[in-house]
Amino acid sequence: MTDKPLYLAYLLRLWQVRREGHLLWRVSLESPHTGERWGFADIEQLLAFLRMKTEAEITGDVRSEGDREDDA
Repeated sequence: MTDKPLYLAYLLRLWQVRREGHLLWRVSLESPHTGERWGFADIEQLLAFLRMKTEAEITGDVRSEGDREDDA
C-alpha cells in the first residue's frame, strides 16, 4: 500500500435532449489525466459508474486516475 492519496478527477458535462416530446439529461465524464471519455444516457448510469469506480478504489482493484499515465 502506498502513502500516495487516491483521488479521481473528471470533467462532468450535462445537457438536455428532447426525445418523443420529453426532455432527458445526457451526461459525459472525461478524465483530465488520460483524455478518456465515458457517456451516459442518464444520471442513474453516471451514478452506477461512480459507485463502481469508488468501490474499486476502496478495495484496491484499480489505481487512481493519475497513476494510469505511469503505465508503460
